[in-house]
Amino acid sequence: MKKILLSTLLASCLLSTNVFASAQNLDTKKSVQETNELAVKNAKQNTHTSQDKLIGEAITSLKFTQKALYNLNNNEMQKAKENIEKALGKLEVILSAKDAPKLLPVDNIISVQEYIGTKESIEKSLKDVQELLKNNKTQSARILLNTLQSEIDVTVVSLPLVTYPDALKLAAKYIHDNEIKKAKKVLEIALSTFDKTTQIIPLPLLKATDLIAMATELSAKSKKEEALVYLKYASDELDVAQTLGYVSNSSHSYKSMHELIEKLEKEIQGKNKAEKIFEDLKAKLKDFKEKVFSE
Repeated sequence: MKKILLSTLLASCLLSTNVFASAQNLDTKKSVQETNELAVKNAKQNTHTSQDKLIGEAITSLKFTQKALYNLNNNEMQKAKENIEKALGKLEVILSAKDAPKLLPVDNIISVQEYIGTKESIEKSLKDVQELLKNNKTQSARILLNTLQSEIDVTVVSLPLVTYPDALKLAAKYIHDNEIKKAKKVLEIALSTFDKTTQIIPLPLLKATDLIAMATELSAKSKKEEALVYLKYASDELDVAQTLGYVSNSSHSYKSMHELIEKLEKEIQGKNKAEKIFEDLKAKLKDFKEKVFSE
Protein backbone atom coordinates (compact mmCIF):
# COMPACT_ATOMS: atom_id res chain seq x y z
CA MET A 1 0.00 0.00 0.00
CA LYS A 2 1.12 3.55 -0.66
CA LYS A 3 -0.24 6.65 1.06
CA ILE A 4 0.06 9.85 -0.98
CA LEU A 5 -1.06 13.38 -0.18
CA LEU A 6 -2.90 15.45 -2.78
CA SER A 7 0.20 17.41 -3.75
CA THR A 8 2.08 14.22 -4.66
CA LEU A 9 1.63 12.52 -8.06
CA LEU A 10 1.34 8.77 -8.33
CA ALA A 11 4.42 7.19 -9.88
CA SER A 12 4.06 3.45 -10.14
CA CYS A 13 2.57 0.59 -12.11
CA LEU A 14 -0.97 0.00 -10.94
CA LEU A 15 -1.51 -3.53 -12.10
CA SER A 16 0.48 -6.70 -12.52
CA THR A 17 -0.97 -9.94 -13.92
CA ASN A 18 0.06 -12.70 -16.29
CA VAL A 19 -2.29 -11.58 -19.05
CA PHE A 20 0.63 -10.01 -20.94
CA ALA A 21 2.75 -13.04 -21.61
CA SER A 22 4.03 -12.00 -25.02
CA ALA A 23 6.14 -9.05 -26.12
CA GLN A 24 3.52 -7.90 -28.64
CA ASN A 25 1.24 -6.79 -25.79
CA LEU A 26 3.73 -4.46 -24.10
CA ASP A 27 2.27 -1.29 -25.65
CA THR A 28 -1.23 -2.26 -24.52
CA LYS A 29 0.06 -2.94 -21.03
CA LYS A 30 1.59 0.51 -20.87
CA SER A 31 -1.66 2.05 -22.09
CA VAL A 32 -3.64 0.24 -19.39
CA GLN A 33 -1.27 1.55 -16.73
CA GLU A 34 -1.58 5.08 -18.11
CA THR A 35 -5.38 4.81 -18.14
CA ASN A 36 -5.39 3.86 -14.46
CA GLU A 37 -2.95 6.60 -13.50
CA LEU A 38 -5.13 9.14 -15.29
CA ALA A 39 -8.25 7.87 -13.51
CA VAL A 40 -6.61 8.44 -10.11
CA LYS A 41 -5.17 11.83 -11.09
CA ASN A 42 -8.47 13.14 -12.47
CA ALA A 43 -10.39 11.99 -9.41
CA LYS A 44 -8.03 13.90 -7.12
CA GLN A 45 -8.17 17.05 -9.22
CA ASN A 46 -11.96 17.02 -9.51
CA THR A 47 -12.39 16.54 -5.78
CA HIS A 48 -10.01 19.38 -5.00
CA THR A 49 -11.52 21.86 -7.50
CA SER A 50 -15.09 21.33 -6.34
CA GLN A 51 -14.16 22.54 -2.86
CA ASP A 52 -12.00 25.56 -3.71
CA LYS A 53 -14.61 28.32 -4.03
CA LEU A 54 -16.57 27.61 -0.86
CA ILE A 55 -13.40 27.10 1.14
CA GLY A 56 -12.10 30.51 0.03
CA GLU A 57 -15.24 32.33 1.22
CA ALA A 58 -15.34 30.43 4.50
CA ILE A 59 -11.68 31.04 5.31
CA THR A 60 -12.09 34.76 4.63
CA SER A 61 -15.06 34.83 6.99
CA LEU A 62 -13.01 33.07 9.67
CA LYS A 63 -10.19 35.57 9.25
CA PHE A 64 -12.55 38.47 9.87
CA THR A 65 -13.87 36.67 12.96
CA GLN A 66 -10.33 36.19 14.23
CA LYS A 67 -9.64 39.88 13.64
CA ALA A 68 -12.77 40.78 15.58
CA LEU A 69 -11.57 38.73 18.56
CA TYR A 70 -8.16 40.40 18.30
CA ASN A 71 -9.88 43.80 18.28
CA LEU A 72 -11.84 42.94 21.42
CA ASN A 73 -8.66 41.88 23.21
CA ASN A 74 -7.23 45.29 22.33
CA ASN A 75 -10.34 47.30 23.28
CA GLU A 76 -11.04 48.22 19.63
CA MET A 77 -14.80 47.91 19.79
CA GLN A 78 -15.65 49.69 16.54
CA LYS A 79 -13.16 47.64 14.55
CA ALA A 80 -14.51 44.47 16.15
CA LYS A 81 -18.05 45.37 15.00
CA GLU A 82 -16.81 46.10 11.48
CA ASN A 83 -14.97 42.81 11.20
CA ILE A 84 -17.98 40.84 12.44
CA GLU A 85 -20.08 42.59 9.77
CA LYS A 86 -17.50 41.63 7.13
CA ALA A 87 -17.49 38.04 8.37
CA LEU A 88 -21.28 37.88 8.06
CA GLY A 89 -21.10 39.53 4.65
CA LYS A 90 -18.94 36.70 3.35
CA LEU A 91 -21.65 34.26 4.37
CA GLU A 92 -24.57 36.10 2.80
CA VAL A 93 -24.19 34.71 -0.73
CA ILE A 94 -23.95 31.14 0.53
CA LEU A 95 -26.78 31.51 3.02
CA SER A 96 -29.09 33.07 0.43
CA ALA A 97 -28.54 30.24 -2.06
CA LYS A 98 -31.51 28.01 -2.81
CA ASP A 99 -29.78 24.89 -1.47
CA ALA A 100 -27.54 26.49 1.15
CA PRO A 101 -25.34 23.86 2.80
CA LYS A 102 -25.70 23.17 6.50
CA LEU A 103 -21.94 22.75 6.71
CA LEU A 104 -19.56 25.25 5.12
CA PRO A 105 -16.16 23.74 4.16
CA VAL A 106 -13.11 25.57 5.47
CA ASP A 107 -10.49 22.95 4.75
CA ASN A 108 -10.10 19.56 3.12
CA ILE A 109 -7.49 16.84 3.27
CA ILE A 110 -7.28 14.47 0.33
CA SER A 111 -5.15 11.35 0.58
CA VAL A 112 -4.67 8.39 -1.71
CA GLN A 113 -4.07 4.92 -0.33
CA GLU A 114 -3.49 2.53 -3.19
CA TYR A 115 -3.31 -1.24 -2.94
CA ILE A 116 -0.86 -2.82 -5.36
CA GLY A 117 -1.92 -6.40 -5.79
CA THR A 118 -4.55 -8.87 -6.89
CA LYS A 119 -7.61 -10.59 -5.47
CA GLU A 120 -5.41 -13.56 -4.55
CA SER A 121 -2.86 -11.45 -2.66
CA ILE A 122 -5.68 -9.79 -0.69
CA GLU A 123 -7.13 -13.17 0.25
CA LYS A 124 -3.70 -14.33 1.44
CA SER A 125 -3.30 -11.19 3.57
CA LEU A 126 -6.75 -11.75 5.10
CA LYS A 127 -5.76 -15.30 6.05
CA ASP A 128 -2.56 -13.93 7.60
CA VAL A 129 -4.61 -11.41 9.59
CA GLN A 130 -6.85 -14.20 10.91
CA GLU A 131 -3.81 -16.25 11.90
CA LEU A 132 -2.23 -13.29 13.70
CA LEU A 133 -5.46 -12.62 15.61
CA LYS A 134 -5.72 -16.28 16.50
CA ASN A 135 -2.25 -16.00 18.08
CA ASN A 136 -3.18 -12.75 19.91
CA LYS A 137 -0.85 -10.66 17.73
CA THR A 138 -3.46 -7.92 17.44
CA GLN A 139 -1.15 -5.03 16.63
CA SER A 140 0.59 -6.91 13.84
CA ALA A 141 -2.83 -7.85 12.47
CA ARG A 142 -3.95 -4.23 12.61
CA ILE A 143 -0.90 -3.04 10.65
CA LEU A 144 -1.45 -5.67 7.97
CA LEU A 145 -5.19 -4.98 7.80
CA ASN A 146 -4.54 -1.27 7.30
CA THR A 147 -2.68 -2.06 4.07
CA LEU A 148 -5.87 -3.52 2.59
CA GLN A 149 -7.21 -0.22 1.29
CA SER A 150 -7.32 1.25 -2.19
CA GLU A 151 -9.14 4.53 -2.00
CA ILE A 152 -9.21 8.30 -2.06
CA ASP A 153 -10.19 9.68 1.34
CA VAL A 154 -11.66 13.17 1.29
CA THR A 155 -11.87 14.65 4.78
CA VAL A 156 -13.73 17.95 4.89
CA VAL A 157 -13.59 20.28 7.90
CA SER A 158 -16.66 22.50 7.99
CA LEU A 159 -18.26 25.34 9.89
CA PRO A 160 -21.80 24.52 10.99
CA LEU A 161 -23.96 27.18 9.30
CA VAL A 162 -26.76 26.50 11.74
CA THR A 163 -24.75 28.02 14.59
CA TYR A 164 -21.86 30.08 13.16
CA PRO A 165 -23.78 33.10 11.76
CA ASP A 166 -25.96 33.24 14.88
CA ALA A 167 -22.83 33.24 17.03
CA LEU A 168 -21.47 36.25 15.11
CA LYS A 169 -24.76 38.11 15.53
CA LEU A 170 -24.82 37.31 19.25
CA ALA A 171 -21.24 38.56 19.65
CA ALA A 172 -22.20 41.79 17.89
CA LYS A 173 -25.14 42.20 20.31
CA TYR A 174 -22.89 41.69 23.33
CA ILE A 175 -20.46 44.31 21.99
CA HIS A 176 -23.37 46.73 21.54
CA ASP A 177 -24.44 46.02 25.14
CA ASN A 178 -20.84 46.48 26.32
CA GLU A 179 -20.64 42.87 27.55
CA ILE A 180 -17.19 42.32 26.13
CA LYS A 181 -16.29 39.16 28.05
CA LYS A 182 -19.41 37.43 26.72
CA ALA A 183 -18.63 38.61 23.18
CA LYS A 184 -15.10 37.18 23.42
CA LYS A 185 -16.40 33.86 24.73
CA VAL A 186 -18.91 33.54 21.90
CA LEU A 187 -16.27 34.28 19.24
CA GLU A 188 -13.83 31.82 20.81
CA ILE A 189 -16.47 29.08 20.70
CA ALA A 190 -17.40 29.98 17.11
CA LEU A 191 -13.76 29.69 16.05
CA SER A 192 -13.32 26.28 17.67
CA THR A 193 -16.55 24.53 16.62
CA PHE A 194 -16.06 22.43 13.49
CA ASP A 195 -17.56 19.35 11.89
CA LYS A 196 -15.37 16.76 10.22
CA THR A 197 -16.63 14.23 7.64
CA THR A 198 -14.75 11.78 5.45
CA GLN A 199 -15.88 10.39 2.11
CA ILE A 200 -14.24 7.22 0.81
CA ILE A 201 -13.88 6.74 -2.96
CA PRO A 202 -12.70 3.23 -3.94
CA LEU A 203 -9.94 3.41 -6.55
CA PRO A 204 -10.61 0.02 -8.17
CA LEU A 205 -14.08 1.17 -9.25
CA LEU A 206 -12.65 4.35 -10.79
CA LYS A 207 -10.08 2.30 -12.66
CA ALA A 208 -12.67 -0.22 -13.86
CA THR A 209 -14.84 2.61 -15.20
CA ASP A 210 -12.03 4.09 -17.29
CA LEU A 211 -10.82 0.69 -18.48
CA ILE A 212 -14.32 -0.19 -19.73
CA ALA A 213 -14.55 3.19 -21.48
CA MET A 214 -11.26 2.46 -23.26
CA ALA A 215 -12.45 -1.03 -24.20
CA THR A 216 -15.55 0.54 -25.73
CA GLU A 217 -13.46 2.80 -27.95
CA LEU A 218 -11.14 0.01 -29.01
CA SER A 219 -14.02 -2.32 -29.82
CA ALA A 220 -15.63 0.37 -31.98
CA LYS A 221 -12.34 0.60 -33.91
CA SER A 222 -12.32 -3.20 -34.37
CA LYS A 223 -9.23 -3.53 -32.15
CA LYS A 224 -10.63 -6.69 -30.59
CA GLU A 225 -7.54 -8.07 -28.87
CA GLU A 226 -6.75 -4.79 -27.14
CA ALA A 227 -10.38 -4.34 -26.08
CA LEU A 228 -10.35 -7.80 -24.51
CA VAL A 229 -7.21 -6.92 -22.53
CA TYR A 230 -8.87 -3.80 -21.11
CA LEU A 231 -11.96 -5.81 -20.15
CA LYS A 232 -9.74 -8.38 -18.42
CA TYR A 233 -8.15 -5.62 -16.35
CA ALA A 234 -11.55 -4.08 -15.57
CA SER A 235 -12.75 -7.46 -14.32
CA ASP A 236 -9.63 -7.77 -12.16
CA GLU A 237 -10.27 -4.34 -10.64
CA LEU A 238 -13.85 -5.35 -9.78
CA ASP A 239 -12.43 -8.43 -8.04
CA VAL A 240 -10.03 -6.25 -6.06
CA ALA A 241 -12.82 -3.87 -5.02
CA GLN A 242 -15.06 -6.72 -3.91
CA THR A 243 -12.33 -8.54 -1.99
CA LEU A 244 -11.34 -5.32 -0.23
CA GLY A 245 -14.94 -5.06 0.94
CA TYR A 246 -16.21 -2.00 -0.92
CA VAL A 247 -19.96 -2.62 -0.98
CA SER A 248 -22.90 -0.75 -2.48
CA ASN A 249 -26.64 -0.53 -1.84
CA SER A 250 -27.19 -0.49 -5.60
CA SER A 251 -29.59 -3.03 -7.11
CA HIS A 252 -26.68 -4.12 -9.30
CA SER A 253 -23.90 -6.36 -8.02
CA TYR A 254 -20.34 -7.39 -8.75
CA LYS A 255 -21.74 -10.65 -10.08
CA SER A 256 -24.01 -8.92 -12.61
CA MET A 257 -21.15 -6.73 -13.84
CA HIS A 258 -18.85 -9.73 -14.26
CA GLU A 259 -21.59 -11.50 -16.21
CA LEU A 260 -21.88 -8.51 -18.55
CA ILE A 261 -18.11 -8.44 -19.07
CA GLU A 262 -18.15 -12.15 -19.97
CA LYS A 263 -20.99 -11.52 -22.40
CA LEU A 264 -19.04 -8.64 -23.91
CA GLU A 265 -15.96 -10.78 -24.37
CA LYS A 266 -18.00 -13.35 -26.31
CA GLU A 267 -19.57 -10.66 -28.50
CA ILE A 268 -16.21 -9.06 -29.28
CA GLN A 269 -14.71 -12.42 -30.21
CA GLY A 270 -17.73 -13.17 -32.38
CA LYS A 271 -19.86 -10.74 -34.40
CA ASN A 272 -18.72 -7.73 -32.37
CA LYS A 273 -22.24 -6.37 -31.85
CA ALA A 274 -21.34 -5.19 -28.39
CA GLU A 275 -22.44 -1.53 -28.28
CA LYS A 276 -25.65 -2.15 -26.30
CA ILE A 277 -23.91 -4.43 -23.81
CA PHE A 278 -21.18 -1.84 -23.30
CA GLU A 279 -23.80 0.81 -22.53
CA ASP A 280 -25.59 -1.50 -20.08
CA LEU A 281 -22.32 -2.28 -18.32
CA LYS A 282 -21.29 1.38 -18.05
CA ALA A 283 -24.74 2.35 -16.74
CA LYS A 284 -24.73 -0.39 -14.11
CA LEU A 285 -21.19 0.41 -13.01
CA LYS A 286 -22.03 4.12 -12.82
CA ASP A 287 -25.02 3.43 -10.55
CA PHE A 288 -23.03 0.97 -8.44
CA LYS A 289 -20.14 3.39 -8.04
CA GLU A 290 -22.37 6.35 -7.12
CA LYS A 291 -24.11 4.29 -4.43
CA VAL A 292 -20.74 3.33 -2.95
CA PHE A 293 -19.68 6.99 -2.86
CA SER A 294 -22.97 8.14 -1.32
CA GLU A 295 -22.57 5.67 1.49
